[in-house]
Amino acid sequence: MKEKNTFEDNMNELGRIVSELEKGDIPLDKAVKLYGEGLKLSAACRKQLDKAQIKITEDGGEAPSEE
Repeated sequence: MKEKNTFEDNMNELGRIVSELEKGDIPLDKAVKLYGEGLKLSAACRKQLDKAQIKITEDGGEAPSEE
């Protein structure tokens, strides 16, 4: 997982991991590894959403003016 992925990149990767885990036909070691990666991606998405919410709240929901 790259450090600077976009929210969309992280969600797509998380979806891929979930799909692979749902198949249920992977070895336990790989499933545990994927689960750990999924937790990290989930935390990264939550952090990105929190930052977006703070920005929206601070800006009053308005786009910054371009001068």
